[in-house]
Amino acid sequence: MPNDYFQFQQFRVEQSDCAMKVSTDACLLGAAADLAGATCLLDIGTGTGLLALMAAQRHPTVEIAAIEIDKAAAAQAAANVAASPWAARIAVHTCSLAEYAALYPAPFSHIICNPPFFKESMPSADAARNTARHVSQASLSFEELAGFSARFLAPGGRLTVLLPPPEMARFAQAALAAGLARTRCLLVRHRPGGRITRHISEYGREHVALQEQELLIHPGTGPGYTEAFRALLAGFYLTF
Repeated sequence: MPNDYFQFQQFRVEQSDCAMKVSTDACLLGAAADLAGATCLLDIGTGTGLLALMAAQRHPTVEIAAIEIDKAAAAQAAANVAASPWAARIAVHTCSLAEYAALYPAPFSHIICNPPFFKESMPSADAARNTARHVSQASLSFEELAGFSARFLAPGGRLTVLLPPPEMARFAQAALAAGLARTRCLLVRHRPGGRITRHISEYGREHVALQEQELLIHPGTGPGYTEAFRALLAGFYLTF
């Protein structure tokens, strides 16, 4: 079982009340998202608050809103934020994306999200975990995320999303229909010769040539991490 908390260099994430625990995927998304010029960031489906906290650590002035539909997770995210050095810059809202959109928030320079994506696999018995991980009528749809982002991104704003390759291809279609094009993509591979397991993609209104890079997590079959992975997470993991 995962620990009830995850200790980072500058903050601690309590996660006992959250369906989705701290994961390598989420840490990569939080570390790899391009926050250049960030002024106002929205973390959609914040869970433990991890992505909001990583963004606050990485960018010293960005103001962050984090929304979470699950009440227990939102309460734990708020507690994690309150215990962090950046409580004054992060606001956690307990609501759905549709409810948040109805408030007509100010445009965001950056939106970040790790949306539900398991569609074919068997859902678990944990309803909260299903909402966080599995596509269903109750979960955040790709079309809803893309439509909200197209509506509330500031001019020149960026949406960064983490998904497996097949789901990212479907999301790219939803984004394009909403008026957003994929501009960058980080291809994540666990080991040399292994399949690409995740895409971390950036979307914006500019239709430009797609820039792709690859990140290898492990250098071979044994333990340890690549220098590129260590450099990316160097400000966060205790062991780095």
